[in-house]
Amino acid sequence: MSEENKEVIRLSVRSLVEFVLRTGDLDNRRGRAAKDAMAEGSRIHRRIQKQMGGDYHAEVSLTCHLDCGPATLILEGRADGIFTDREGRRGIDEIKGIYRDVNRLEEPIPVHKAQALCYGYMYAFQEQLDGMVIQLTYCNLESEEIRRFQDYYTFEQLETAVKMLVRGYQKWAEFASFHRQASIASIQGLEFPYPYRPGQRSLVVSAYRAMERKQRLFVQAPTGIGKTLSVVFPAVRTLGEERSDKIFYLTAKTITRSVAEEAFRILRDSTDGNLCVSSVTLTAKERICPLVCEEGKEADCNPVSCPYAKGHFDRVNDAVYALITRKNEILREDIAAYAKEYRVCPFEMSLDVSNWTDAIICDYNYVFDPNVRLQRYFGDGQEGNYVFLIDEAHNLVERAREMYSATLCKEDFLDSARHYKERSVKLSKALTRCNKLLLEMKRECDRIDKLIPEDISQLTFAVDHLYDEIVTWYEEHPNESMDTEESRFFFSLRDFLLVSEKLDSHYQVYTQLQEDGGFLLKLFCVDPSKNLRECLDQGSSALFFSATMLPVNYYKSLLSGETDDPAIYVPSPFSQDHRLLCAARDVTTRYRDRSEQSFDQMAAYIETVTAVRSGNYFVFCPSYAYQERLYEALRRRIPETHPDIQIVCQGSRMSEPEREAYLALFHEERTGTLVGLGILGGIFSEGIDLREDTLIGVFIAGTGLPQVCAEREILKDYYEQHGKNGFDYAYLYPGMNKVQQAAGRLIRTTQDEGVIFLLDHRFWQREYQELFPREWADCRRVSLSDAAILARTFWEKRDRNFIRCIYRNCRESVPVRMRNWQSFCRNC
Repeated sequence: MSEENKEVIRLSVRSLVEFVLRTGDLDNRRGRAAKDAMAEGSRIHRRIQKQMGGDYHAEVSLTCHLDCGPATLILEGRADGIFTDREGRRGIDEIKGIYRDVNRLEEPIPVHKAQALCYGYMYAFQEQLDGMVIQLTYCNLESEEIRRFQDYYTFEQLETAVKMLVRGYQKWAEFASFHRQASIASIQGLEFPYPYRPGQRSLVVSAYRAMERKQRLFVQAPTGIGKTLSVVFPAVRTLGEERSDKIFYLTAKTITRSVAEEAFRILRDSTDGNLCVSSVTLTAKERICPLVCEEGKEADCNPVSCPYAKGHFDRVNDAVYALITRKNEILREDIAAYAKEYRVCPFEMSLDVSNWTDAIICDYNYVFDPNVRLQRYFGDGQEGNYVFLIDEAHNLVERAREMYSATLCKEDFLDSARHYKERSVKLSKALTRCNKLLLEMKRECDRIDKLIPEDISQLTFAVDHLYDEIVTWYEEHPNESMDTEESRFFFSLRDFLLVSEKLDSHYQVYTQLQEDGGFLLKLFCVDPSKNLRECLDQGSSALFFSATMLPVNYYKSLLSGETDDPAIYVPSPFSQDHRLLCAARDVTTRYRDRSEQSFDQMAAYIETVTAVRSGNYFVFCPSYAYQERLYEALRRRIPETHPDIQIVCQGSRMSEPEREAYLALFHEERTGTLVGLGILGGIFSEGIDLREDTLIGVFIAGTGLPQVCAEREILKDYYEQHGKNGFDYAYLYPGMNKVQQAAGRLIRTTQDEGVIFLLDHRFWQREYQELFPREWADCRRVSLSDAAILARTFWEKRDRNFIRCIYRNCRESVPVRMRNWQSFCRNC
């Protein structure tokens, strides 16, 4: 193969040596300390580098091109230091921070040494040197004691070491090269697989242009237009045109991942399976771990607790290679099956598989959460030519606030002090110190106190010391492992320290004295836009899309911080004749107005409208407490007048089987009526599909405003101080988003029809009306006395003007005038 036709693979030195040389067990007991050593190591690096002389050059970027069969490997990295020794020889310094006693090291760790040898070869080649001094500098992160290993290597020795690594990588480079060429060839000429629905073509074009121009695009488009396929298709096209290297399809909920999987499947099927575009779905460890799924235990990744962890690294590369060379669509069950066959951890294996796929379907966390994000793509400020497709993007606001915030509870320190008292005097003292500082804050707290970062500097230092003590203790006791509570406490400390380094004007620090006497300190990320933008900048383009993204400038300001990012609004393709939309003027859900009479009025609306036509209805309530009282009010009215009506309620902590059983009720054949009560903003108010006769009506009790609480008031004050309407940002916009999502459960396809009732008089206030989507311009003002009349008129008109297409299971609505066509719709 000629040099110009070779596939180019860019790879960091660290990635190469860790991939080729890894062996042994997967061990979270060792890995926990190692991971935290990485986080702490940058501080040690800087300190050691500053202590070196003038001949020492820190953080030197190096690059070299290596022949790797059908591919050219571009090896990249940064040497920690380059120096000149007393004999005038140039040397490479590789610095590693560890928690182990450096005096117990008899020789450098092989992976670290291989890294240094690669840097030595790269520098020697660049400067045409005969050899290099290779130095490994180990520093204990607690005592800061240093130990160095130093040897001289000729250029030939360095070259031999690097070539051995490249040979170990060659079959993977061959796979990547052949797959990439096949992928590009198969994408050429790829067409959209269906006739475009109204508005769909403009969405596809806008998405493609945003990716082409490396922009961020905000999209509001209704469910049913085919949003997922409309953004996946142009993203795949950019792969074929080599405008992007990988697609990240990001979701908030497990259920929406199946929609993304289906979109890639449709594109493959449209080419009779010839489209060579691979995808993998990442599943949370707790949902795929054999210990959890098969034995009902907790996920504990070490060779003592899990047989899949023992020898994991000896077998995982074979498992990954077997899977990626046999399948393009890699689902959860594929990962589980291959992991079982090769006896490796399925979660860790799925992360390795993602290196070799064109698309990754995963949760938001894997890109945005600083504790979970995929370090192989985003660690150390790495950037890539990645396309981010962010589904149901309205959910990312609250998720991001949670990701970038951290909380400490005083009571956790007391519990941990009792636990560690007999284990370590140092640990006990460190815990006591933290508890004392929190106690001082508690005494000064008047329910809620806002602080500045300087107010918590002493506590931050004490927590940092405690964290180091815990890591050191477990490093010195490798056979000990944390139980669930210990692990939760440990990670709360880690999160606090990570977030404390990010504190700026986008944060609010506060303490709160809780009703049960507990005391907490929170680093609250009020505006997550800066943190999110730093993540987005590590890719090339991003599409935020949702059926509910109004007002769009609110989402721009919180998700990217750039209000000049382009945005498009795709109109609904569904006929408004298919649904009746009403907003009540004589009912309220205000907390202060929640009397028995108000619940009776709400129940009367539901009873009156459901009596017009039997079928399945959803009623979305503002809280579980409200749901319970509304259920009682319905029970007082309905059994006497309509005994064939079944009423069911959403449980507060439903398991996956319980959720499925609840939704299955809507698919049962029945002659009567089902009224399902659920929570506005909960698991059933978005992301579920109940099509055609499985749902014919939605009632939304209330405007969805979040309950007044400390954090909402902090948000309100923060945005008012920044010149915004604080109430809108903290309450109104999030509330109306929930309302629109819940209303969107009704009309999902062109065959769906039914009624939507917004049950709160506030919907007629100007500030709420301004947030109605364009399609709600026909909203009818209604009172209890005419609700039944409007519903009956709507259903009679539907029955009079339309019949169902009788061809097989089409069920398309057919105008009555088409009876001469034997009741077939135009498509049939």
